[in-house]
Amino acid sequence: MTSRPQLTEVARRAGVSVATASRVLSGRGPASGASRDAVRGAAAELGYVAHPVARRLARGTGTRILFAVRDRRPDILRDPFVTRAATAMAAATDADGLGVTVRHLPLDASAELDRMATDRSIAAVVLAGHDRALLAGLPSSLRGRFCTIGAGGPDVDSAAGVSALLRHLHVTGRRRIALVTGPPWLAASRAPLEAYTGLMSEYGLPVRSVAGDFTTARGRAATRTVLRRWPDTDAIATVSDATALGVLQCLAAAGIRVPDDIAVTGFDDVPFAADAHPALTTATHPVEEIAAAAAHAALGKAPAAARLFPSHPVLRTTA
Repeated sequence: MTSRPQLTEVARRAGVSVATASRVLSGRGPASGASRDAVRGAAAELGYVAHPVARRLARGTGTRILFAVRDRRPDILRDPFVTRAATAMAAATDADGLGVTVRHLPLDASAELDRMATDRSIAAVVLAGHDRALLAGLPSSLRGRFCTIGAGGPDVDSAAGVSALLRHLHVTGRRRIALVTGPPWLAASRAPLEAYTGLMSEYGLPVRSVAGDFTTARGRAATRTVLRRWPDTDAIATVSDATALGVLQCLAAAGIRVPDDIAVTGFDDVPFAADAHPALTTATHPVEEIAAAAAHAALGKAPAAARLFPSHPVLRTTA
């Protein structure tokens, strides 16, 4: 297998320094006309093509996409959503010769965003976990190479997915439906909560919501709160399969039958949803498509405007 020609070989054949060859081929910096002709001729003879990363380093346009995940939880980078999204971004940008790095941001992330704005290794930033206040203070130098996952950027139509599940619960006779929401500070938490409160108003049913954080532990804690506040609850909807798993664990420990006594729904349709016992009724969440769209938008290869991906109910045993 023939190895690809290196810049040193081009410089040697052209009779110039490696620095001169680099300036000619990158189009940056001074070089005489004779040197330019010699370098371009040598590159053509050898079939030299600059590596995409080398070109980006020379141009100062960055070598990586930074996937920044803003959350209260220090272990958020272990979340399956993060790993799925990061893998999808890497696949979507592989042809561009870019790498993907993942970083956790605290809720007060303004200083971190300022540092990102001056980091020449970053070609673009994709942010998950934003709110309006954070975006209002976005450094101007990040604009044009920045995209959010969630409200305002590529996102799943969580309102439609949650609404479809809530309508299913209502049609099957559930009348005292509680919702375990996303974190109150997260912009993307608004849509499913608004869908829930709107439908409860339409049906003339009470609103029973408890804040969650997409974790199984919080699902267990939220279920204990629901049972204490509203012991007649006959359905618990969630906005995360991980949360729904916690709900199922808590109900099983309390001897409450699912779905006979209380129906349960999730959101995401992760692999364990079908394998849970009982199998979890949920809604689809095309994380890979969303992440790829966000990466392309951050790189200017697609519009950065809000784009919703459809979510469809997946009916199984728990509801």
